[in-house]
Amino acid sequence: MKQARVTIAAIVFTLLVASCTGGGGSTNSSGSGGVKEGGVLRIGTSSGIASLNPFVGFNQDDYSTWMYIYPSLLQYDTATYQLAPNFAESWARSKDGLTVTYHTVPDVTWSDGEPLTAEDAAWTINTIMQFKSGPTGTWAGSVSFLKSAEATDANTLVATYERPVSTALSGLGFIPVLPEQVWGQYATGDGKGLKTYSNEPTDGPLVCGGPFVLTDYAKQATAMFAKNPNFYGQAPHIDGFGLVFYENEDAMITALKTDELDAINEIPPTSVETLQAAGLQVFIGPALALRDFIINSNPAKTEHRELLDPQVRQAFEYAIDRNAIVQTAWLGFATPGDSLIPDGDSSEGIDWHDPSIQPLPFDLAKANQILDSLGYAKGADGIRVAGDHPMAYDVIFPHDESGAGDRAFQIIQQGFQQIGVSLSQKKMDDNAAFDAIGAPNYTYTDFDLAMWDWFPALDPDFLLAAMRCNQYGSWNDTGYCNPAYEKLYREQLAAIDLQQRQKIVYEMQQKIYEERPYIILSYDKRLDAWSNGWTGFVESSQGFFNAFSTQSLLSVHEA
Repeated sequence: MKQARVTIAAIVFTLLVASCTGGGGSTNSSGSGGVKEGGVLRIGTSSGIASLNPFVGFNQDDYSTWMYIYPSLLQYDTATYQLAPNFAESWARSKDGLTVTYHTVPDVTWSDGEPLTAEDAAWTINTIMQFKSGPTGTWAGSVSFLKSAEATDANTLVATYERPVSTALSGLGFIPVLPEQVWGQYATGDGKGLKTYSNEPTDGPLVCGGPFVLTDYAKQATAMFAKNPNFYGQAPHIDGFGLVFYENEDAMITALKTDELDAINEIPPTSVETLQAAGLQVFIGPALALRDFIINSNPAKTEHRELLDPQVRQAFEYAIDRNAIVQTAWLGFATPGDSLIPDGDSSEGIDWHDPSIQPLPFDLAKANQILDSLGYAKGADGIRVAGDHPMAYDVIFPHDESGAGDRAFQIIQQGFQQIGVSLSQKKMDDNAAFDAIGAPNYTYTDFDLAMWDWFPALDPDFLLAAMRCNQYGSWNDTGYCNPAYEKLYREQLAAIDLQQRQKIVYEMQQKIYEERPYIILSYDKRLDAWSNGWTGFVESSQGFFNAFSTQSLLSVHEA
């Protein structure tokens, strides 16, 4: 990490000089209300940006970055989790539920000076619709049953649906609006250029429309953001911020303690006491995050097909000690998991997590009994044999799960060893892990098991959609594809009545639990930290650097 620290120091110096000489606010001036203006906030992360391209990226830091550099029609108020204005100042849904009209901020521009209008939003949405079965598939759920998106004038966007859709506002509201003058050249032919474009600053900053402009980027190292002078909304107090990737969490914590960083979005549980003892600010609160044990669920899986057996999956769940994971891996900063939709997932006054789902207890005797009944006898080495091969499996393990995830894997590994199943941890970076799960060519026929996490949206549709057949190569990381589940998905999407939709969402959670493409291990608590030199952070269930809202980095300032 030494190189990353040197890089950010140089970039921060450059940014400070630019902000002082380019007509921006002084780095030491005081604003109205006694708020200190200026400064560059240095944020540490162990997750990192997988891709800056909105049609490729999948990490939490990717989505949080897009929230701050691109306009979105809507955002959430992190105090109430009600929809709030962003690029759209107001919006209205027709009585029949078939039309949503957004009125966008007038007379604003992109960072390159080009007009930023409702036409940019219409172009982005229509591009997603055009290529939703291919390059823009990660956003396909956001345009479900959308018939058209039309800018009727520079500040009015009209979205028309084939039928009422329960997620119309949250679906379109959080799509990052892209500058057509940059992206239009890639939305031609089969649209594959939309995925191959890196969207990284090379000859200058990215063209942005959010509160910040991405000025510099080095993959797996640093991303630097400067205040956007053309931003249509409330100006940030800070001149900019840097996002610094740390492969080693201990090094990241040391950097905060030695004033090389100002804040960390998601600290490891092992650092809570040491940071508190050092007098730093530590936030502990509710999170919207889950950790899962993934079982390949593609019926066309070529090897180790015993993993498709529901009884084998049930035995695996009996062999997982969730309480040990919570207490030993997460040091109590988590709760045992059960359902695909995590506890605390709520919007519009509805709790989407099904409280009736009760996970199987840790019971090695029961797990052994099930595997014995299936005829999988133990060999001389204690490992069971299924057909002509031992029950020994690789577990794909992305870097994003390092730390507490390593300890969770060891607990699972020990439990499985006691039921005659051998697990080997296969570590790789996040992009490689995603490719390995989908291999070959996102047909999901090769992998056996994996571990990963989800930091989902407040509306359950995002996670529910990730289990769909049409998300192969996009969000699907299990190979799960079930026509009965697809039917339920379409029903919840059409359920405008929230109570009716909740009932269907509960039924979908029950189905996923019983079929176990995932065994949900735990739900995180939110752990963030920052130095006493900064204040004004606005926390959320995804931290202060999140994909829900621009609130936090607009409000933060030097103390």
